[in-house]
Amino acid sequence: MSLNALYAVVDRFYIGHGCGEAAMAGLTLVFPIMMLFGAFGVFVGAGHSAVLSIRLGEGDRVACEKLLGQLIAIKLLFFFILPPLIFFNLDTVLGWCGGGGVSAAAFASAKRYLQIVLFPHVFAHLAFGLSAMMRAEGNAVRSMAALCVGFATNLVLDPIFIFGLGLGIEGAAWATNVGMAASFAYALSCYLRGRNVVRLRLRRIALYPRLLAKPCGIGFAPFLQQLLGACINVALPAAFARWSADEAAATTQIASLGVFQSALILIILPVLGAQQGIQPILGYNWGARNFRRVKAAFIMGFWVTSALCVVACILQVVPPFPGWIARMFVASDNPELLRIATRDLQLSNCMLWCIGLNVVSTTYFQSIGHPLTAIVLSTMRQGLIMLPVIFFLPHLLADKTFAIWLSLPVSDVLCALATIVPFALHVRFLSRVKTRGAAA
Repeated sequence: MSLNALYAVVDRFYIGHGCGEAAMAGLTLVFPIMMLFGAFGVFVGAGHSAVLSIRLGEGDRVACEKLLGQLIAIKLLFFFILPPLIFFNLDTVLGWCGGGGVSAAAFASAKRYLQIVLFPHVFAHLAFGLSAMMRAEGNAVRSMAALCVGFATNLVLDPIFIFGLGLGIEGAAWATNVGMAASFAYALSCYLRGRNVVRLRLRRIALYPRLLAKPCGIGFAPFLQQLLGACINVALPAAFARWSADEAAATTQIASLGVFQSALILIILPVLGAQQGIQPILGYNWGARNFRRVKAAFIMGFWVTSALCVVACILQVVPPFPGWIARMFVASDNPELLRIATRDLQLSNCMLWCIGLNVVSTTYFQSIGHPLTAIVLSTMRQGLIMLPVIFFLPHLLADKTFAIWLSLPVSDVLCALATIVPFALHVRFLSRVKTRGAAA
């Protein structure tokens, strides 16, 4: 799970109860920019961790150390480029995210938050990358702890900075910075103390042209998925800003979108945990040519992921759960936003139960080094389907905001149907080669 998403949930919980609707809408405008950073982070982390699992299965420890060093080098290089570009064009970037259609207070909140967290976000990138590498080598507990340290730090500091020191949304930003730094410090300490299978050596922190192609090819699928996710989270508030009756209505809808995003992160967390947990198992056994275990892990991942998606759907659709979730992020003195957020949760997640097939299939093809198939599957829902639906549905239905929310369940169904064929074909393939793979 990305640190960006965890921090967003914590910040919105306290901001929703202490700073009001405009601040909640402001954080929603910032979220796609954080997702953009996360997309570049997963491009490096997911690709290198997948190759690390394969190389560990092959017994190539030197290549593993180089992969770890290269991951750090690329992440540091990235932060010399993108954050400055955004920092000096904040008004333009936030305008693309729908900032031009919201209240002045919401826009100001987004700008203040982003100015504070933009450059320190390098700590989140490094922490996420090191956590992914620890998970790939089988240190799942330390990998999870690296994320939990920052999450817990942010959870404790948010109320102190927001309410105790009276810093409001700026306090949420500073608490996020400290949490990101704490996660990185913990992950780095694990490597410096030599507690991991792969050693971190300073002389290995460099770019290795021969080790770039495979990680980049594998990482491109989740990168494109998160990049399109960022585009979706730009398109949704921009659509609400365009189609809402006025700035006040747009601000309310975008604040409701913030509730939806936060709830989805919390509810879908176990699904992403299962996805990340199965990746090193698939990669290691594929590298070791143990196709029997690859098939068993693939099938098990499908059933576990599907069950978790069904539970996630129930919690966000079946009363009274949606109302309870909305109250986590909306103050009780704003009953209109509570009503709208509850309704939007039910509509947008009514078909969430069917996305498990796509999630596990994308993870499988990414883990075994088939980036093209993983790219197609990962981009299908958010690129090929959802963006066009968000654009066209408001032109077809009278209720424009209903049409925008309806694009989410429509995309879930179409994506699940399109994933059935590649899933079935590879299950059949693994069944045919299991004896030959075991003999090898």
